[in-house]
Amino acid sequence: MHILVCVKQVPDTTEIRMDPKTNTMDRSSAPTIINPFDAHAVEEAVKIKKEFGGKVSIISMGPPKAEEVIKKCIEMGADEGYLLTDRAFAGSDTLSTSYILAMGIKKVIEIERIDLLLCGKQAIDGDTAQVGPGIACRLGMPQLTYVESIENFNLKKNVVVVHRKIDNGYEVVQSKLPCLITVEKDINELSFSPLTNMIKAARYKPITWGINDLGGDLSKLGLNGSPTSVQRIFSPKQRVGGELLKGSEDEVVKTLVDKLKGGIRKWQL
Repeated sequence: MHILVCVKQVPDTTEIRMDPKTNTMDRSSAPTIINPFDAHAVEEAVKIKKEFGGKVSIISMGPPKAEEVIKKCIEMGADEGYLLTDRAFAGSDTLSTSYILAMGIKKVIEIERIDLLLCGKQAIDGDTAQVGPGIACRLGMPQLTYVESIENFNLKKNVVVVHRKIDNGYEVVQSKLPCLITVEKDINELSFSPLTNMIKAARYKPITWGINDLGGDLSKLGLNGSPTSVQRIFSPKQRVGGELLKGSEDEVVKTLVDKLKGGIRKWQL
């Protein structure tokens, strides 16, 4: 079994700034980490590999320093990694990002078929949850989103059964393989990496591909190829302090009710 996991290097969201000229994140202003949801996808892939055999590959799009996130995945138990990096990719929105990743995945498939594709539910720097489904659509692959547990693999029948999180519980869904699964953090707990994996990760160099390796339509890449854009960024006005009501309990309640009724009448008008 060959499992491919899409991962992203993201800025620590507590320390990010926006570039006022391009209205994009200034990723140089904050330390970077592996996207937490993607880390759980890698953990799940390694868990499946231990049970059924095979190997785990990683694919990531980002600047050259994004190889750090691939090294982290090797430390977690992945076997190999592919880094898609090129200046032409900079500023890509979710549509463009899914296009670039889909091209990279197709190139991986040319080398070795993929039985399962895993992604985190969403990236913490965008919170759109659109890239995983976008990849699946471009590859013509079934997609199972918001998965909180993989119930069963039947390699003889070539199917997988999962629990998908929904508002009031979960639903059980079966899909043919290969398929794309986006995972919740609830799917597992991250484990500690053995020393041998850490040594391997420190020495590992991922396979790197740019636009010349992937091909594709340049008009669909980067800022110019992204149909969505941020028009304006601003901080909301700070709220002023509330009114402190004084008096006895009965007086305060009467005043509060009168104010609420007045607000309702104003809203109805």
